[in-house]
Amino acid sequence: MTKAIRGIYAAAVSPFKEDGALDTAKLVAYCQYLTTDGGCDGVAPTGTTGEGNSISFRQKMELAGAFADAGFEPQRAIFGTGACATQDAIDLSKAALDAGFPNVLVLPPFYYKNPSDEGLHRYFAQLIETIGDDRLRVYLYHFPQMSATPIPVDVAVRLKKDFGPVVAGLKDSSGDMSQALAFAKATGGVDADFDIYPSSEAFLFEGLEGGCAGIISGSTNAFANYVQKGKAECADSAAFAQVKAARGTASKYPLMAAMKQLEAWRTGDDTWTRMAPPLVPLSDEQKTNLKADMEALKASEPA
Repeated sequence: MTKAIRGIYAAAVSPFKEDGALDTAKLVAYCQYLTTDGGCDGVAPTGTTGEGNSISFRQKMELAGAFADAGFEPQRAIFGTGACATQDAIDLSKAALDAGFPNVLVLPPFYYKNPSDEGLHRYFAQLIETIGDDRLRVYLYHFPQMSATPIPVDVAVRLKKDFGPVVAGLKDSSGDMSQALAFAKATGGVDADFDIYPSSEAFLFEGLEGGCAGIISGSTNAFANYVQKGKAECADSAAFAQVKAARGTASKYPLMAAMKQLEAWRTGDDTWTRMAPPLVPLSDEQKTNLKADMEALKASEPA
């Protein structure tokens, strides 16, 4: 078992069955696509974009085992395992580790607002100490707009100091690149083996130059190949301009619904548009506009 490789990750969307249950086999196959023809170096299933907090605890407990049964490479997956209840986060993280997947993305406990730094530290410390396995690799998940529970830089630094390589990195979904760079500066970033992932591919070069490890993005469900081409060139290239244009297109729509609609069109499988309540699919008007935007984006691809 190894730490997750650095690079371009998709925060994978989740397919649902007609009764609202997670379609586990379909998610595994989709993540296999993302890490091959889909252009991703890795995937982060059951995070925010994957509607992870709308998926039952029972199904998430079984998910990593299904990835293992399919022969999915452990270093290419970071499973979302954060929960309001510390024991739930422990159980989900241990289930992933026991299935051979040591890399977990852990939200802070997000129900009680304005927790102290000490309280946040105790949550992550209790998870790590209870599991008690040096193979575990925890990625802190900073997403204050959604969780309303930010992870302060000082808490990240303290956890890294206390637990070394077990605290492997951080996903910064704040959308503020200065925040990601602050985490990198304080922790040492990739030079200190602390892997920070901003949430937008538009920040790729700025992040890499500032000590980040890559990106974990919702829009790379559809646009990872653009990102890989842009990464292979330079920040001022036409290829990277296309990356930013693709991200701009995605940002015009509810991201999860838009990525699912694009997957439905790619595969000809309309069941991909199912959302877990309270989220809903794109409206007919949004679908029409998205199709037009995608056609324009395709027409603007550099030669």
